[in-house]
Amino acid sequence: MMWSEKHRPTDILHMIGNEKAREEAVRWLADWKSGGKPLLLTGPPGTGKTTMAKILADKFGYDIVDLNASDVRSKSRINELLKPVLANAGIAGRIMVFVDEVDGIHHRSDYGGAAALLALIKKSPIPVMLAANSAEVDRMQQIIKAAKHVKFKPVPPRILRLHLQHVVEREGAILGPGKLIRTVAKSQGDIRSMLNLAQLFVTGFLVPTEKPGPDSNAEEGVEAFFKAKSSQEAAGVLFSMQMNPREKINAFYSSVVTAALSPFQRVRMLRIISDADILYGRILQTQNWRLLRYLNSILAELYSPGAPVRYEKYNLPFPVLTRIRFDGKNLRELNREMGRQLHMSSSDVSSMILPHYIQMVRDKRLQPLEEFVQIITKEAAR
Repeated sequence: MMWSEKHRPTDILHMIGNEKAREEAVRWLADWKSGGKPLLLTGPPGTGKTTMAKILADKFGYDIVDLNASDVRSKSRINELLKPVLANAGIAGRIMVFVDEVDGIHHRSDYGGAAALLALIKKSPIPVMLAANSAEVDRMQQIIKAAKHVKFKPVPPRILRLHLQHVVEREGAILGPGKLIRTVAKSQGDIRSMLNLAQLFVTGFLVPTEKPGPDSNAEEGVEAFFKAKSSQEAAGVLFSMQMNPREKINAFYSSVVTAALSPFQRVRMLRIISDADILYGRILQTQNWRLLRYLNSILAELYSPGAPVRYEKYNLPFPVLTRIRFDGKNLRELNREMGRQLHMSSSDVSSMILPHYIQMVRDKRLQPLEEFVQIITKEAAR
């Protein structure tokens, strides 16, 4: 289990930093009455917003309905999930709703998600807590006006260092002063990131001090992932692969499609990679980069003990790639020459002329251009 989850506080007194914000959140729920304003927690990742919501629900005796922006992106989905909860608040017991990453709901493709959420949380019969990474964007202003706004700030390095030392001692691990300082500095006030990074240092998956080339990082990462002795170790490897998300997905794809896997294994792994690709596509479309934290969780499902997967940069055998490369170069030259003689563009030659030209040469109904005899002969022989 990752340290960030293993050492997640279960009591408000065990949380670190943001004392005033925590006090405001407690007071909000203690004073809350039916129809009261929802609570909006904003602040950078890893500062305790989600933990705060879960602890408050537990300490005040509420069952929490935990949702994410991706769960309530559309009006129909919001009504499907939240309307029954709010409509049956009187008979469902003590229920509290928590919606994380609400700054990811506001987008043109949301199909009314933001407006529907606002309509439901105004004068709600049950407590509603919301969390967002930023309150500065214009699309958050309507929610800010409708809610009690509490800001969480990055935790100061001094407090982070004391907390990290405490966690390392509880784990019975050793983290030298230099690595401890580096870990705190890299986390930039993010408690979750700090603990996960410290765990990687302790277990031997060191994050390089200089950014490695994408190929070497991908090769080492993919090899270590499939050689891991446990799913937890494999997850740690994914976290240590500090590379572009697209390159990470491509590295696993090329390695899986060229591996000697059973049909069942290959289909299962390709479906997982497809899910990761869909997530990244959604991130690029919506610019909701907070969703990126789910990428490693999806790719972690690829782990299968003993799977014969080794890193491959390309998703085709090298001889095939070489043939494509050199034949493609020759065909482009042929397209340009034929286009010059026929007063056509090379792309028009490629799509409308070349296939018929090759067939005519193959049927010996046409003598090929002298300067390209070798190219045409090679193509016609296929």
